[in-house]
Amino acid sequence: MELRLAELAARLGGRELEGDGSLRVSGVATLAEGGAGDLGFARSERFAAELARSRIGAVIAPAGVDTRGKPTLRSPAPSLDFARAAALLAPRPRPAPGVHARAFVDPSAHVDASAWIGPLASVGARARVGARTLVHPNAAIGEDGVIGDDCEIHAGASVGARCVLGSRVILQPGCAIGGDGFGYELDERGAHEKVPQLGNVVLEDDVEVGANSTIDRARLGATRIGRGTKIDNLVQIAHNVEIGANCVIVAQSGIAGSTRVGERVYFMAQSGAAGHLEIGAGSFIAVRAGVIEDLAPGARVYGYPAQAGRAWHRATAWLARLPELARRVRALEARAGASRSEGDGG
Repeated sequence: MELRLAELAARLGGRELEGDGSLRVSGVATLAEGGAGDLGFARSERFAAELARSRIGAVIAPAGVDTRGKPTLRSPAPSLDFARAAALLAPRPRPAPGVHARAFVDPSAHVDASAWIGPLASVGARARVGARTLVHPNAAIGEDGVIGDDCEIHAGASVGARCVLGSRVILQPGCAIGGDGFGYELDERGAHEKVPQLGNVVLEDDVEVGANSTIDRARLGATRIGRGTKIDNLVQIAHNVEIGANCVIVAQSGIAGSTRVGERVYFMAQSGAAGHLEIGAGSFIAVRAGVIEDLAPGARVYGYPAQAGRAWHRATAWLARLPELARRVRALEARAGASRSEGDGG
């Protein structure tokens, strides 16, 4: 799509425009790679040197940033506005509605006429696929699965039997929704006997799950992900976990079974929580932090076992001083040993 800069400013909520509003932009690009018909963005003055060299046609930038005379949309959130501009200028193509000849749709399933089922995708018995939803190649929807409107199930993703997706849910390639929870009991011989996992998974509206992430079905009841929550790649959510609205769970994190997470909680990369915990709303779990006890609302924790920020920073500072302290202790021990030797000799 090609838009005049003035029209783009209006579509972004009436952003202030500096320079030639009749300039036409038809794409988005980095400052280093962009040309005269492209739109770029600069967050701060740190981009000054790159702007000076850039051939980009126009930029989005916050107030006060010198854009070297280039036509500019002034924005308090340049990265966000750039993302919205990209969606306008470079919309993703959509396949025509319908079921591909090489897809399988059970006769008892219902697929909305405006949805698309790609080649080698599978829709199980009594499953329902909502309006304008896209099911990409090799994706699978199990029996009695419910997929809402405007969802996108990418290649190789799977939605298990009886699992429910709200509207505008995105499953990235290879993610698995509704695999069995990890549940075993020792039998009389000491062998592991599998516990039936009879529940399901519910993803509420506007949830996104990253590539190769897994969300296990509940033993009983539901594993539930609240509306607007965003889950990165390679994340593991165990059975019967409940996650509140608008949380963010970053790559390689894991949450053990039956833990309850409040709204607006951030799990940063490679962090995790043990099972059967309560994580209060608004909590922040830092990179590689391991939570092993309940957290109050608004907690900020770091390290393993997870500690409050101030305590963790103090401990980390002392850890950096350990080599120096060890040298001092050895020196004191040597002096004490020498003093004892002199006393024995006397």
